[in-house]
This record gives sequence, structure tokens and C-alpha cells, in this order.
Amino acid sequence: MRLLSRALLTTAVLCAPVTALTPHATAATGCASSVPYVSGQGGYDTYRIPATVTTRRGTVLAFAEGRHNSAGDTGDIDVVLRRSADGGCTWGPLSVVAAGQGDTRGNPAPVVDPRTGTVVLLTSYNSGKVTEAQIMRGEVTPEQSRRVFVQRSRDDGAHFDAPRDITADVKAPHWRWYATGPGHAVALTHGRHAGRLVVPANHSAAPPAGSPDTGQEPRWYGAHALYSDDGGRRWKVGFVDDSYDGVNNSNESTAAQLPDSRLYFSSRDQNGTSTGNRLDSYSRDGARTLTRPYTVQPTLNEAPVVQASVLQLPGRGAPLLFSSPSVPTARQSMAIWSSSNGGRTFTKAITLSQQKAAYSDLVPLGRGTFGILYETGKTGTYDTIEFRRLRVTDLT
Repeated sequence: MRLLSRALLTTAVLCAPVTALTPHATAATGCASSVPYVSGQGGYDTYRIPATVTTRRGTVLAFAEGRHNSAGDTGDIDVVLRRSADGGCTWGPLSVVAAGQGDTRGNPAPVVDPRTGTVVLLTSYNSGKVTEAQIMRGEVTPEQSRRVFVQRSRDDGAHFDAPRDITADVKAPHWRWYATGPGHAVALTHGRHAGRLVVPANHSAAPPAGSPDTGQEPRWYGAHALYSDDGGRRWKVGFVDDSYDGVNNSNESTAAQLPDSRLYFSSRDQNGTSTGNRLDSYSRDGARTLTRPYTVQPTLNEAPVVQASVLQLPGRGAPLLFSSPSVPTARQSMAIWSSSNGGRTFTKAITLSQQKAAYSDLVPLGRGTFGILYETGKTGTYDTIEFRRLRVTDLT
């Protein structure tokens, strides 16, 4: 893992007070905000696709895609990382965890193994010369198409081993597109599957023979999950949403383990015909199956078609959180919703600002605080990736 020795990236980013909170929230005190990634700096045109975890030692890891030449989803893209030893107030130098070297590596989905403290990272890959649309239409070779890799760090995220290809274990032959996360994965900490690592993911399927579809249509998206019971060495496919009926088109997904040991899954609805942009479901068996098909979550209808994040806060009676922009037709106004009933209903708790905003990831910080790493900007949606610290009491 190489370090980029640029002055900006080796300088800590100082925290600033929270500003522009709506009446839904009260401003936090002390260190509240920092900006680990600024597009156009450090050798990258754009930083996108945030993902974050807190290690067992308390280090906050902020992953992103470093896009060399444009904000586009394909091309020369690296998975990059910055580490914080003070809860996201300041950040160490940028490092490259998985180098694209002209190709596309992204969709970081990190998780911390609760048994060993090892940081396990899943990412996705494709040739930098092809697009998602071409992959969905089946116009690429297997070598150019989407593949899945895993890496591990045993030193708190300071170094990762080389990416290891696990595509043969987790991608069905008739799947075309494939994406891990993006956003943090889940380590099950209680229940009969304690210790299991679960990665929400999505795919697209090839239309059946004789279909007039090309495979690029949103109806061919579907969500699924991967899981490992040995710390990320071996992986299996869990549930697969393969309805492909165009009503609920599950896509980028996120998950949280509830206090009763169930898994709650929340998914982006990619232009399905049902009313609403968020879908959800549950699993009682550690992501092997779903208790019901994905259906619209109507209390999150303010969220647009975008990736989002969920996080179950620790502690008795603690809420399940959901983060997303909060304008149904635009990527704008990042907000956090709260659920006291395991995701059956959500209530908006905080709107962080009215600025443009897109992808996000939630992370626990301990001592009654949590963080959100999210894309935002005054002039453009992807100007920066900001880290915001919040107190649990800000939600009430």
C-alpha cells in the first residue's frame, strides 16, 4: 500500500463547529466536522463512494474511490484510505489500498472481524475501458467484466495485503454487473451466527433467451448478500433477490444487525414502478434468506434514488439510523432518520445542511457519539467527502 507524499495529504484537517443544522437538531459542541477528501487535490480529479468503520483500537478508517481523470464511474480509479486516531477530527496521509493502474477498483465495503480485530475489505473491479451499461448488455469479455476481491489488514488499517480474487465463489455465471456495498459491511456480534461477516451487494442478470431486453434495463438489477464464517477467508452467497419484475428493483444495499439478532437490509430502488425510492427486508438466519421480498419503505419516501446507509447504535433502546439526501428528486440536503422499532418506521431526526449531497456511510464512535462520512459540496455534489461527528442526544 503506497503513500502519496503530497503536503496537503500529510497535513491534518482541523475540525470545525457544526453549522446549518435545521430545527430538527441542536448543534454539537467541540470537534464536529472535518474534510478528509477534497476533489482536485492529491492527484485525483474526484473522490467518491465513502465507506467507514471504527477498528477495535478506536481508529476511524475513511475509504473512498480516488478517480484520477474525471468524476465518471469508469476509468482509472483507486481505492484510497485515510486514518484518524482522534475520532475523525484529524486525518493522517492518504494511502492507496487497491490501485486501479488504469482499471476501475471501487465499491469499498469494509468490516472489522469481532473475533480478531482484522479489518476485512471487499471491493469490485472492471476494466477501465468499459462502462456499466456495456457490462449490463453483455458486451464485454469475462476479463473486462465485474470481479470481486478481498483484502485484510492486521495492523489497524495501516497496511493491507494484496487483493485476492473471489469472483468464482460469489458471482453467478448469468450475472453481469456486480457491486459490493458500497459502505460498511456488518459483523454479527450476537445470536447463533455471531462472528459472521455479511456484505450487502448487488448484481444484474442476463435476460432469458428470446427476451427483447438488452439487460441494461433497471428491472434486471437485484440485491444479494455474501457471508463468511472464517474471518473473510472463504465466502458464500446468501439470499438473492431475483424477482426482476420491474416493480421493486433492488440495487445498492446496506445492512445492520438489530438487537434481536435479525439483519435489517435497506436497498436503493432503481426506478421501480412502485411508489418510493427505498426498499427493505429482514433476515433471521444471518443473511442466508430473507423473511419476505424487498418492499417499499414508505416512511423514507423523501430519499431520492441514491445509495444510503443504516447503523444500529449500541445500547439498550438505542435507535436504528438511516442516512440519505432528503429531497426526493435531487441529491441534496443530507439527513439522518431514526427508527425505534427495528426499521418498521422511520422519523427524520437531523438535516445536516441544505447543500448538495449524495452517498454516505454511518459509523459508531463510542461514548454516545457516531459519525457520518458523506459526499457534499456548495457548487458540486462531489466537491468534498466530509466527516461529521454527532451525539446520540442530537437525535432527540
